[in-house]
Amino acid sequence: MTPAWLTVVEGKAPLIISLPHTGTELPPGFEEKFVSPWLARKDADWWIEQLYDCAQGMGVTLVRTALSRSIIDVNRDPSGVSLYPGQATTELCPSTTFDGEPLYNQGMAPDAAQIALRREAYFEPYHAELQAQIARLRQHHPHVVLYDCHSIRSVIPRLFEGELPHLNIGTNSGQSCAPALAASLAKLCTASSFSHVLNGRFKGGYITRQHGNPAEGIHTVQMELACRGYMREPEKPDASNWPTPYDPAYAAPMRELLLAILKACLDFTQTSP
Repeated sequence: MTPAWLTVVEGKAPLIISLPHTGTELPPGFEEKFVSPWLARKDADWWIEQLYDCAQGMGVTLVRTALSRSIIDVNRDPSGVSLYPGQATTELCPSTTFDGEPLYNQGMAPDAAQIALRREAYFEPYHAELQAQIARLRQHHPHVVLYDCHSIRSVIPRLFEGELPHLNIGTNSGQSCAPALAASLAKLCTASSFSHVLNGRFKGGYITRQHGNPAEGIHTVQMELACRGYMREPEKPDASNWPTPYDPAYAAPMRELLLAILKACLDFTQTSP
């Protein structure tokens, strides 16, 4: 039985959309552990589920967790190995925000046993569902694309220098998908009004790296959007101004590009030998 926090919409097209960081729910008993509910939700991938609802009608499969990433981050290596050695990041069960602010009240951070329970309850079911959907679609298609959706504020000095490009495509330095797929997505970004980079600061998280296997027809791509590309960003986010409301008109140009990107993913599955 699918747990209440996990949304799965099965489609027949060979494209899976993963939404691992759009959740904001804090299960009962958790909220009082955090310094504030706002901090526990601050680093969510805000409004990404609305942005990608442009995929409705395309027959894609959707996998989404409603839980805040502060409970557990399903895009981190559960072994604790850093995805970006030498660079600041957050843990499987984050103890700080991206800006380095403590998430938990004194003595409330999860210990090893509690982290293990969260991993079993939330992390493993998410990845088991992704794997099940990949296996289901591979029975009918020679190629399947797992497209992992993300966003992040454009300027976070603790994590990276300067301002991120609007679109950050990650393919684990070319290991998680066929070169032709990465090239087609980069070409669309180049032709747009948005800036982009391929395998820059964000090369793909655990989802991209764990599930990608191009030799077996499984291609994974992470798309990390700088928030300013589809929503207004305050200079200094705080509880009074972050997140800003979703504005469909402001987001429309990015939605148009993302729709073309998703179509390119599907085209790849049909044309790749």
